[in-house]
Amino acid sequence: MSEARTPTLPRTGTFCWLELATQDQPAARTFYTALFGWEAVEYPIGEGRTYTMLRLGGRDAAALYQMSPPNETPDTPPNWLGYIAVENADATVKQIADAGGSVLMGPFDVEQMGRMAVAQDTTGAAFAVWQPLTHGGAAVMNEPGSLGWMQLNASDPAKAEAFYTRVFGWGVRRDPMPQGGDYLTFSVGQVPFAGAMALPPGLDAPSHWLTYFAVADVDATHAQATSLGATSYVPPTDIPSLARFAVIGDPQGAVFAVVKFNL
Repeated sequence: MSEARTPTLPRTGTFCWLELATQDQPAARTFYTALFGWEAVEYPIGEGRTYTMLRLGGRDAAALYQMSPPNETPDTPPNWLGYIAVENADATVKQIADAGGSVLMGPFDVEQMGRMAVAQDTTGAAFAVWQPLTHGGAAVMNEPGSLGWMQLNASDPAKAEAFYTRVFGWGVRRDPMPQGGDYLTFSVGQVPFAGAMALPPGLDAPSHWLTYFAVADVDATHAQATSLGATSYVPPTDIPSLARFAVIGDPQGAVFAVVKFNL
């Protein structure tokens, strides 16, 4: 995990949007609005369903929706999905395939807001790409209650590095970790926005992107989350001279992290 960034809007090639697929939309909405102070605004998407836009101070921060077939099955775990901003979704999908990734959905248009696709990298971690039209993505980042960092926990970090640098042109910095191996910090235009490391020992999980939400107080947010029914996977922990973080599972099972960087 690298140094914190100052608040900025998404730029091409970086993560621009977060979306929660949940098995209990009302319960998830209640949990996250209480935890992060988000305002929930419902948008009808047909068949009596809604897409919940989550806003912080009137600015779009993330969204959530009820999982349903055929895209999800009852066995699909709730999850946060990160979207990467691209100039051309169709061209990026071709690059993903050429680099050995898998395209799971799309490309397809989302009304007049943008064009998207869902893919997996060469280690199996899922992500989406977003070609903005009328919706550029999150209107707030790196402020408490918004996206603060993305981290790829990968079965093969070197394989993942080769994929993302080829497809998105990300810069990479390597920092040795006390437990061994390197932490990879990804950047676009010398601005760090995400990282990657080997899957933690003993973690029974496939490769995945872990969403970090910025918070003002990691301990207080962790305590509030558990009081609201969340599961603590990593209690508040310091990364010396860099940050304090915790990893949490929401009451429906979606895993995320909270972080406060030492500025």
